[in-house]
Amino acid sequence: MPAAPHGHLGVAGGTALYIAAVLGTGILVLPALAAAAAGPGAILAVAALALISIPLAATFAALARRHPDAGGVATFARRAFGPGAARIISYWFFFGTPIGAPIAALMTARYVVAVVGGGTTSTTLIAVGLMVIPIVVTAFGVRFAASVQLVLSGALVAVLVFVLAAAAPHSQAANLQPPLPHGWGGVGLAMSLYIWAFAGWEAVAGIGGEFRNPRRDIPRATALALVIVSVAYLAIQTVTVVVLGDHAASSAVPLLDLVEVATGSGGGVVVAVIAAIVVTGVFNAYLAAFSKLGAAMGRDGDLPAWFGRGVENGAVARRGLLLSAVVMALYSAVVLANGDLQPFILVHTSIAAAVYGLGVASALRLLPARSVGWWMALLSCVLAAGLLLLAGWHLVFPAGVAVIALAVGVLARRRPRPDAQPRGAASTAPDPG
Repeated sequence: MPAAPHGHLGVAGGTALYIAAVLGTGILVLPALAAAAAGPGAILAVAALALISIPLAATFAALARRHPDAGGVATFARRAFGPGAARIISYWFFFGTPIGAPIAALMTARYVVAVVGGGTTSTTLIAVGLMVIPIVVTAFGVRFAASVQLVLSGALVAVLVFVLAAAAPHSQAANLQPPLPHGWGGVGLAMSLYIWAFAGWEAVAGIGGEFRNPRRDIPRATALALVIVSVAYLAIQTVTVVVLGDHAASSAVPLLDLVEVATGSGGGVVVAVIAAIVVTGVFNAYLAAFSKLGAAMGRDGDLPAWFGRGVENGAVARRGLLLSAVVMALYSAVVLANGDLQPFILVHTSIAAAVYGLGVASALRLLPARSVGWWMALLSCVLAAGLLLLAGWHLVFPAGVAVIALAVGVLARRRPRPDAQPRGAASTAPDPG
């Protein structure tokens, strides 16, 4: 059977989408939330998660380069454990992860309002607008979204370097004392919050088939993005702590505070630019993955077959994108009405931890035993278990979604679809392993 054709994504565009998926809206709020949880210990939390990300990113890169398919992590789970596991992970990602969309939009809108002024209504309208624009961009396809994101990611890194370089001379060593004001428990809470920031390696697995040469380009894009993201988050958290000190814990807009320390009140426009770039990039990356996953779920029987259009590599999955937009809208109504972000962030991170856990477990069965990727997967399983422990009782949410996914599977078996592809056709690419 000939290999399925791939898309047109190169290393540069792929790296840009990876950066967008991981170096996301976390830079806007998480430095303050982590400082409130752990004080200077938040720097240790970021460093630890940066190290944890190495085997996780390597594992998903190894899987994506061997099994480039629109189903992403769900395809890996299907190959390793069967359709039930695939449906669970599909539902976690497609129906659970979008809870992060209104959180990201609201984070950004608060920054913009802090700069230009306005109230609750302005914040809500800006948040809605920030979600709508990337949906339109994604409707033109992954290649177009990657081209847009290449420009946005470059601009984001450049502006961040400017802000951090300007604020760093105002550092005070005294702000590093005491190093662990809330003990190691505070560091653990900061790590749990920062899972939000370092989640994303699993998201872009669904666009593996969009690369021109997945086996060559996915590892390169992953490595470049990993270095850039880790350095950026560590620098942001460190500068936030040493410059803002105790004020970092109470800041609603830490990047804005850093700019004002460095340049005065006139630097607010810089922060607004950062916020707009960040949220647009995050949605570009995730919506590309959501739309392709929705199409794969339609193909594989986890959604009605109507959603399967656009699943082919290089095609545009607009029906999957439409359903993603509906799911985002439902979550937006809840999050925007509540306004308190931390509980929703922890729900989101619990879903990410669950996806990671099942994804890396799949790698142990799919990757050649004792290969570099397999050892990375084994280490990732240990680390993912730790992330699940950090998630704690918030795992109730992904557990509930899993029950729903299994119930849907039972109903689907009672009503077989004669038009569906055989379940063995879960991937559009041959298995080289």
